[in-house]
Amino acid sequence: MLEPGSDRVAFALFDRARRQIGEAPAALYVANADGRHLRGPFQARYESLAVGRRYRSATVASDPDAVEFVYVSRATFPGPGRYRLMGVVQLDQRLVATKPVTVTVRAGWRVPDVGQTAPRVHTPTAASAAGRLQLIDTRSPRDSMHDEDLADVLGRRPLLLLFSSPGQCRSHVCGSVVDALAELKGRRGRDAAFIHMETYRNNDPRQGARDQVRAYGLPSQPWLFAIDRHGRVAARIEGAFSEREAEQALDAAIRGEGVRE
Repeated sequence: MLEPGSDRVAFALFDRARRQIGEAPAALYVANADGRHLRGPFQARYESLAVGRRYRSATVASDPDAVEFVYVSRATFPGPGRYRLMGVVQLDQRLVATKPVTVTVRAGWRVPDVGQTAPRVHTPTAASAAGRLQLIDTRSPRDSMHDEDLADVLGRRPLLLLFSSPGQCRSHVCGSVVDALAELKGRRGRDAAFIHMETYRNNDPRQGARDQVRAYGLPSQPWLFAIDRHGRVAARIEGAFSEREAEQALDAAIRGEGVRE
């Protein structure tokens, strides 16, 4: 989801053999759809999606295309419209460019923004699913972020709400971000409520998005919302993120200070 102004853009780089490229200087460039008015470079930082063995899911371990690390940049888009994005990475003193990707920028997304009140909706729990976690979690093994209903904790304590379907994700990052949040909960589970929400009705993409996804106006997955004790969005992240980034979002929710990532 891209809006006019400054946007977080997370991306992975691969060589021709489909091996990931990491820990190399990288940047983004933005041009109009016709290739004119090139803007940049927008420097990108490197974020590892690795977690400890205890939290690495079979979903990720068995996916040969699972993304292991990403670059994160902030690119500027002057207004709505179609743009071309191009990544540039320095390899062995050479600058190598990716093929341009066309993206759409528009205003008026319904996704709750930093500072706004998060929608109060019920989210399924282990109890409401009568212990049949396969109905509300496509990760293998199932995670432990299904104990609390969002409607019960919203406005009472800080929380992290993650919309992600590890078993049904075209970008191959949904499993990695659930693993990252599970590891963060293992370290800081007493500081906030942790809720993992699947994206599709009955875990079937053919049936469309769940009601909770529609309530948040989400056009994609994954999405992470850090919500403070007053029920306001303190941080939000679209796409791949590291445990470090999730922890920064958690700290923003605890402080009650909005942070744009």
